[in-house]
Amino acid sequence: MSGLSLYATIEKRLETLTELSRRNQAALPVVGEPIRPTVTISREFGCEGFAVAEKVQSLIHARTGTVWGLMDKAIVEKFSEDREHTLEVLKNLGEKNPFLDDMMSTLLTAWKSDKDYYQLLCNQIVPFARGGHVIIVGLGAGILTQGLPNCYHFRIVAPMEFRIRSVAQRHDLSVAEAEKLIQKNQKQRIAFINEFLNRDIADPLYYSIVFNRAYNTIDEIAEMICYRVLADQKKEE
Repeated sequence: MSGLSLYATIEKRLETLTELSRRNQAALPVVGEPIRPTVTISREFGCEGFAVAEKVQSLIHARTGTVWGLMDKAIVEKFSEDREHTLEVLKNLGEKNPFLDDMMSTLLTAWKSDKDYYQLLCNQIVPFARGGHVIIVGLGAGILTQGLPNCYHFRIVAPMEFRIRSVAQRHDLSVAEAEKLIQKNQKQRIAFINEFLNRDIADPLYYSIVFNRAYNTIDEIAEMICYRVLADQKKEE
């Protein structure tokens, strides 16, 4: 994907999230109404988690007519570049909930550095997760939002051989280059969670389902995620 296409994609997703925040504010949940679910997807580097998220987003829209937002590191960075826009979006998500203060107080005991940055990150992720109808890829969202009853958490893993082959093919790299890239990025992801949350992101107890990408296609994983989320929605209706 070219730089221009990537930028356009990020801008489109940003517009969707902005509209989602306004829609949630205009129609706040009422007692007895089905919850607005949120999906978090954690993944090992090279498991094509973002492609799964895009497929889930497409399937849910096709089956329910509801537009879901898609949030990842690129979106968070884009928000951070435009503080005024970020504040507008977060304001539209609703009044500040005591849950956020309680959670932040708890997390502060685990922080070791860069508290201000991570607090900003939490302040962006948690309100969207609470509002619902959003898929959050990475960012430790699956751990950050464990206390939110509307969140469904999934993780995608795969053997190193599979991930090397996937990364090499998608990024036109040699096997050695792909392995080096995987090790570097996976190390950064693990350190990120350990540093800020003092948690093991690979702990399966954090997730509803852990998928092995080597044995399941992108479409199959997306179908199973949709089934898990939408089945619960039907029970509440």
